[in-house]
Amino acid sequence: MKIKDYLKFYGVSNLDFSKKIGISNVSLSRYISGERLPEKKVLKKIYQVTDGLVDANDFYLEKNKSLILTEDQKDNILQITKKLRVGDRKSLAKAITIIESSLPIHRLESNFLLSQLVDNQKSIRIGVTGVPGVGKSTFIEAFGMKLIEKGFKVSVLAVDPSSKRSGGSILGDKTRMTRLSVDNNAFIRPSPSQGHLGGVAKKTSESIRCLEEAGFNIIFIETMGVGQAETAVYDMVDIFLVMLLPSSGDELQGIKKGIIEIADLIIVNKADGDLKKSAEITMSEYKNAQQMISKIRKDISPEVLMCSSIESFGIEEIWSFIERFIDLLKRNGSFFQNRQKQMIRSLW
Repeated sequence: MKIKDYLKFYGVSNLDFSKKIGISNVSLSRYISGERLPEKKVLKKIYQVTDGLVDANDFYLEKNKSLILTEDQKDNILQITKKLRVGDRKSLAKAITIIESSLPIHRLESNFLLSQLVDNQKSIRIGVTGVPGVGKSTFIEAFGMKLIEKGFKVSVLAVDPSSKRSGGSILGDKTRMTRLSVDNNAFIRPSPSQGHLGGVAKKTSESIRCLEEAGFNIIFIETMGVGQAETAVYDMVDIFLVMLLPSSGDELQGIKKGIIEIADLIIVNKADGDLKKSAEITMSEYKNAQQMISKIRKDISPEVLMCSSIESFGIEEIWSFIERFIDLLKRNGSFFQNRQKQMIRSLW
């Protein structure tokens, strides 16, 4: 007897049953959907609680149904892709939802959807990371509004950490981008990390392709901000920004932070009010630290700048550096080589 049928027949809620067998409600939902298989001790507990009505055979001996997309399902995906190309926001949201889904049928639809997308070499992918509270969301909003004024279409993929206890995520980054979230030339999509390491979600790189198909030429990937190990985002962006707080350590501390080694631009944020002097000192110390780190990009060195997201101070200087940086990458061919390498890494 399937566990889903057992719960329905006996009128037992998922929450009550998960407590009886000593697992989380999220784990039980994954067992029911077939996304995961229970461990031996969990199977034994399920067998005991259900008086033998649900056993291991009901999980492991299920006939594998060979899923294929019907013509109607393919037509539906083609319609989503068609609307995506003209910038339909609802279709964009649907496309990313399908891509992020773990359901077997959605995986097939996702593969078919991605096969319809065209590579876009005109967009700029900007990774933004930093410790929680450094002001990533506030910076992205201030920067994004400036870019919209310049005629760009701006999108943000904000990755939110998933709780190991409940499996849930707050997904509240839009609340910090009140102006950007209501602008017709902007699109913000919070996504749960679902336990994926590296500061990004498992399907972030595929979501980027959907945004590019919808005509967004500036794409921010805001990591969840867990510290020094968010290096996965580096393999899916054109330029990698690391944000720091004033008085965040001297040059020796800067060298110790592994993420600094791969930063293309270090930004000391919150350079306003009483913190402006501290920001200047931090910027100077990290510039000294950069001299002791070998550069990773061809023909270009990382830079250290400071800004105030609230006062919009330093935003223009940051954009000027990004423009010069991308232009140089394209002229020496690194831009296109990096995109090809990123596609291979994403595949693996």
